[in-house]
Amino acid sequence: MLSVRPETAWPWLVFAGLGMFHGLNPAMGWLFAVALGLHRRSRRAVLLALPPLALGHALAIGVVAAAAVALGLRVDPVIARVAAGGLLVGWAGYHWLYGHRHRVRIGMTVGAAGLAVWSFLMATAHGAGLMLLPALLPLCVMPGVAGGPVALTLAAVAMHTAAMLATTGAVALLVYDWLGVGVLRRGWVNLDVVWTGVLAATGVGLVVTA
Repeated sequence: MLSVRPETAWPWLVFAGLGMFHGLNPAMGWLFAVALGLHRRSRRAVLLALPPLALGHALAIGVVAAAAVALGLRVDPVIARVAAGGLLVGWAGYHWLYGHRHRVRIGMTVGAAGLAVWSFLMATAHGAGLMLLPALLPLCVMPGVAGGPVALTLAAVAMHTAAMLATTGAVALLVYDWLGVGVLRRGWVNLDVVWTGVLAATGVGLVVTA
C-alpha cells in the first residue's frame, strides 16, 4: 500500500488540482458530453460519455507518465528538469501560435471508442500530460516505495483521472440540468489562454530551479 509523507504530499495535490482544472476546461470533454446529451435528449447520454472521456484522458497522461519514468530512471535529474522545462516552454509557444487548429471533429453519432479516441487526441494536443511533469519527475526517484516509481506513477495517473472525471461530470450535469450552454457566451473564462500561460510559467520554473 502506498503511503505519502507530509513533505512529499505536494505532487499529489498537483495531480488532483490539475485533474480538476482539466475537468473544468470545455475542450477536455464536458462540453462534448453536454452536446451529446442535448442532441440525444437524454441525461443518460451525458453520463455514458464520461467514462470513455476519462479513459482517453488517462491514456494521454499515461504516455507522458511512462516517458517521465524512463527519463527519471536513466537521466540525471538536473538534465531531466531542464529538458522538461524546455519542452513545456516550447509547447506553450506552439499552443499559443497554433492551438486554435486543435479541432478534432467527431460527429454526434460517435460511440464510446470514438469518444475515448477524441479525448486522447485533445488531451495530447493540449499538452495535458506535459503539465504533470514537474510533479511526476520527483516520483521517479523516490526511494522506499513498494512497486517503485511505476506504482507511484500509476497511482498519480489514477488520482489525476479521478479528479478530472469527478469535475467533468459535475460541470456537465450542472450545465445540462441548470445552466445551459449559453453560459459560455455570457462569462466563461478562456481557459486555453490560462493554460498556455501555466505551461510557459511551469517550464521556466523548472529550468530556473534545476
